[in-house]
Amino acid sequence: MTDQSSPDNGALEASEAFGRLARLRLADHTLDDVMELVASLAKRTLPGASEVSVTFISDGRAVTAAYTGPLAISLDEIQYDKGYGPCLDAASNSTTISITDMTTEDRWPAYVPEAVKAGALSSLSVPVPVQQEVTAALNIYATTPHAFDDESVANAEKFASYAAVAIGNAHLFSTTAAVAAQMREAMLSRAVIEQAKGILMAVHSCDADAAFAILTKESQHKNRKLREVAADIVATATGRPANRRRV
Repeated sequence: MTDQSSPDNGALEASEAFGRLARLRLADHTLDDVMELVASLAKRTLPGASEVSVTFISDGRAVTAAYTGPLAISLDEIQYDKGYGPCLDAASNSTTISITDMTTEDRWPAYVPEAVKAGALSSLSVPVPVQQEVTAALNIYATTPHAFDDESVANAEKFASYAAVAIGNAHLFSTTAAVAAQMREAMLSRAVIEQAKGILMAVHSCDADAAFAILTKESQHKNRKLREVAADIVATATGRPANRRRV
């Protein structure tokens, strides 16, 4: 994860930001790309934002998926280290948390003094409902107190709703793509194993079960994957190099 500040730091109209999120072509962007875009657009769209980050929580583990500057990643890491804080609470409880003045805030006593020391004097933490097993939060930090009024909160929550769709779709797309790749690999493995069985049946004049037993015994003896052993048998029989793709 690196500083993902946009090269265009000018303010952006909310409608334009929403449009950019809605028009994303998932085939052209990774999940990381989408997270980075969300952080960058939020900083440019939400008045008062000094730095922005996106916290992603999966399997109980929180990470900062994107951030616009060192202040944001520093404050996120402090919360992860302490085990609590507004961004974690926002993601876990699906509740927007506003800190109007860090110097008078008495929640999260182990976190707030360090946030003030780092330079943050107010913040907004907005839940981003991605999907059931994954939660996220949009963390908006300001270097001045009282940076976010009721209108700011409403705008941040609306932005988060658009971000949730973009992030959720990107997460689903990346997961689906990974599963599809695994299925393709599994089909290739099955095909080469069936070819090897056919070769062994011809060589040893045996049935399919016996050929598979020979194949598995060789795999265990050489401590190699079944597919790799099968690929070598096919390569030897056909005179073509073995496909060494891992499964």
